[in-house]
Amino acid sequence: MTREIALLVNPTAGKGRGARLCEPVAERLRQHGCDVDVVVGRDADEAFDQARNRVAKGVDALVAVGGDGLVNMALQVVAGTATPLGIVPAGTGNDISRSLGLPLADPVAAVDLLATAQPRAVDAGRAVGRWFGGVLSSGFDSMVNERANRMTWPPGRSRYNVAIAAELRTFRPIPYVLELDGERWETEAMLVAVGNGSSYGGGMRVCPGAVMDDGVFDVTVLGPISKVEFVRVFPQVYSGRHVDHPAVTVRRASRVSLAAPGVTAYADGERVALLPVTCDVVPEALQVLAP
Repeated sequence: MTREIALLVNPTAGKGRGARLCEPVAERLRQHGCDVDVVVGRDADEAFDQARNRVAKGVDALVAVGGDGLVNMALQVVAGTATPLGIVPAGTGNDISRSLGLPLADPVAAVDLLATAQPRAVDAGRAVGRWFGGVLSSGFDSMVNERANRMTWPPGRSRYNVAIAAELRTFRPIPYVLELDGERWETEAMLVAVGNGSSYGGGMRVCPGAVMDDGVFDVTVLGPISKVEFVRVFPQVYSGRHVDHPAVTVRRASRVSLAAPGVTAYADGERVALLPVTCDVVPEALQVLAP
C-alpha cells in the first residue's frame, strides 16, 4: 500500500543543506513506494499551517528535513496524535535526532530507515502549552542563547562562542526555586536543564542519562562554581562527564517547575518564556519513525 508522506523542509537549515536535500529525499522516498507532498512555506507560520493541514487530512507520516527548530515545529503538529514523525537531520545541532539514534551524517540511511521503520512511541515534554522533544534549558545556557540572538556577527556557531565568552564576564549564580514532583528545592545555580532527550547545542550531553521513553525528565543542576572552574568543567559536557563534578546534581521527575528572576527558558533551541515555567512529561505522546 502506498504511504502518503508530507515532507516538511527548512530550506535554510544547515546553511542551505535542507534545500539541497529536499529533492533527493523526496526521490528516495518515492523509490520506497511513498507518495510525497513537499511542504515549504514562505515563512515559519505558513509552513506550520500547511503541515497541520496535511496531518489533519490524514497523511501516514510527517517527515521533517532540517534541524531541531524544524523538528520542534513538527512536534507542535503531530505530538498527541497518531501521525508518526520522521526526521532527516539537516541542521547544525540535530540533538533530537541524536537522542533518537538516527543517522546524522548519512541522509540516504536516514531516509531508508524512516521508510521501513515501524512507528514507536516516545515521551514529549510540555511547557507553557508547547511541546519539546529534547532539553529545556535555563540559566547560563539560555542567557547565552538570548545574547547570541541579539548579535549579528560573527556568523554560524562562532556567534555562540563569542556569546559564551561575553556572558561569562558578568554572569553570577542565580537563585532558583525548583519543584520536582511537588518537592520544593531552593538553591543557587549556574544553570538548570530539564532533559527529555540527552543533549542540546549540537552534542552537549547536558543530561547524559536521559532517554525519551522512560516517563521522566532528567534534571541537571550546576551549582555555584568559580568562572575558572566553569571554564575547566564546561568542555566535559560533550562527553557527559560533567555530572561527576561535585557541584552537579541530577534528579529525575515527571513534573518540574522552575522559578528564577530574569531568566528565559529555551526548549529545543527555541525561546519559550520567562520563568516561572512548569514542564510535564507526557508519556508516549509522540510516534516516531526511528530505531
